[in-house]
Amino acid sequence: MELDDFKNRLNQKLETNHLHLSERDLSVLLSKKAYSVIGKIKRSLWIEIISCILIAGIFAYIGISSKYRAVNIYFISFTIIFIPFTLVFVYLLKKTNEVNQSNLPIINNLQSLVKLLDEFIKRYFQFTMALIPICFVFSFILGYTEKKPIIELDQLIYKYKPSSGIAVSILIAYFGGLTFCTYYFTKWYLKKLYGNYIIELKNYITELKDAA
Repeated sequence: MELDDFKNRLNQKLETNHLHLSERDLSVLLSKKAYSVIGKIKRSLWIEIISCILIAGIFAYIGISSKYRAVNIYFISFTIIFIPFTLVFVYLLKKTNEVNQSNLPIINNLQSLVKLLDEFIKRYFQFTMALIPICFVFSFILGYTEKKPIIELDQLIYKYKPSSGIAVSILIAYFGGLTFCTYYFTKWYLKKLYGNYIIELKNYITELKDAA
């Protein structure tokens, strides 16, 4: 219990310490906190860059090694898409690093970064959602034009012998479920990697303006 009391008193002291700081000291403290958040954003960008490289590598391997032409085209196509997508993350990482090196006031730096990240998140979400129908239609066309029989698919169809109505219903349900899951997962994912940090930066910008 004594340890808990000590922790509570320590937390209260840390929370109220800023009340005794000068405006300059408060600005320095807020700037340090903001740069700490920027460090977390850099970490998220590195996660994205490494993930893109790994996924592109896996897709390239599948696209090259598959015996089916449709699979070759599908995975090679998305390997190519991942290249400019990765470059976008590299560009954002570069712009984020520039915040620490710029001679502009901290508020201007943070505002520029927040504006850039807000636009990035918006486009990221739009791009992800647009890919769903594109992938769906693209895979359907490739599967339909595949000349070499896909043994696994043929065995599945032969086993269950679904009617055209059931097959269409399954495709619609699959597309709807995929869209629903992707929508909410992407919202959560972007909020986790960037959204929460952007909110923190906006709060620090407001506090820095008040302290100026």
